[in-house]
Amino acid sequence: MQLKSINTFVITLMLGFALIIFFFTTSFLEFPSANSSVSSTLEYSIFETLSNSSKPEPFIDLHKAFNKWDSQVGCAQFREKHKELLGNRSKISSLQDAEGQIQCGELQMNHVSVLVKGWTWVPDNMNNLYSCRCGLSCLWTKSSVLADRPDALLFETTTPPFQRLSGDPLRVYMDLEAGRKKSGYEDMFISYHAKDDVQSTYAGALFHNNRNYQLSSIKNNDTLVYWSSSRCLPQRNQLAKKLLSLLPHHSFGKCMNNVGGLDQALSFYPECVKDSNEAPKWWDHLHCAMSHYKFVLAIENTITESYVTEKLFYALDSGAVPIYFGAPNVWDFVPPHSIIDGTQFSSMAQLASYIKSLANDPVAYAEYHAWRRCGVLGNYRKTRGASLDTLPCRLCEAVSRKNGRNAKAL
Repeated sequence: MQLKSINTFVITLMLGFALIIFFFTTSFLEFPSANSSVSSTLEYSIFETLSNSSKPEPFIDLHKAFNKWDSQVGCAQFREKHKELLGNRSKISSLQDAEGQIQCGELQMNHVSVLVKGWTWVPDNMNNLYSCRCGLSCLWTKSSVLADRPDALLFETTTPPFQRLSGDPLRVYMDLEAGRKKSGYEDMFISYHAKDDVQSTYAGALFHNNRNYQLSSIKNNDTLVYWSSSRCLPQRNQLAKKLLSLLPHHSFGKCMNNVGGLDQALSFYPECVKDSNEAPKWWDHLHCAMSHYKFVLAIENTITESYVTEKLFYALDSGAVPIYFGAPNVWDFVPPHSIIDGTQFSSMAQLASYIKSLANDPVAYAEYHAWRRCGVLGNYRKTRGASLDTLPCRLCEAVSRKNGRNAKAL
């Protein structure tokens, strides 16, 4: 009798373990994959946006998608969802508060002139006389005739003078590249990072000079993704190849070109010709060509904190949805629910599947454009406020605080 009881106990115990193992190996319990990535700033959970769709609904007319979103969701609901961002009340360390109040009493000069001495890309149309806060006027120029006694010299590609004597202009050095480095001879340093003296983001209009801004309301439904890159970096190419091999796309640059050569965008979209009297340049038709696609792939040259470049902002401005790979804190710089952060997907296959589903759901796709239609900018307000557009006044304010030429030489 005792042996029988022991056998019964052992059998019962074994059956219990078997049931437990069965329970954990079936689909009743699912644990997050070790490869899954979850972000508190993520504006969507994978496929959640598309969960209400009963069947795919391919579309090409963006206005019809907007109308459908308006009737099913609307700005009121979108504002409620993102109400904590309204009024730009969010506090983040990635952006300087360029629009914040300043103490006018801190300014020691009522006029500042900045002479740009060395540059590669600083656009000529920044040359201007600006009316800034606290009655400060700011002359930004590349002309030594107009700024014959400048208060500050700006160097973007060349090293400032090794020494500054009393009465000399302040030396300003700017480096907006990923591995930003001080020259070691500047009095003030400008970069894309909030920790430096003056921040300049890649957002704003001055990075988009001389573009054809004509945008298409008709989106390609057969070819989903626009990509253009002519600097074929191995890591970036490898990433792009993995994703684009899973999606119908057009690649217009030198890297992985599949449209028959460079500058083919104008043969695809002749309405994007800016001036028929001049030889076309790739930047002339950039925004117009992008606007024909539902998605634009944007991959930074270098992945580092706060390095969010024109690659992303061009796509946003063109009315496409960016698929972004870059700065880990990108959500500090963009509007809510405006981009697809590729790093938040566990695989390229999952990302490609999401993009294909989104392309066939007009309401879910229109949600990615709601921020601009409903005026929910979030941190993007600060991003634009700290852009190249406002740099002249912000630099002049900083120079005025130091008292320009009258600042003590170190």
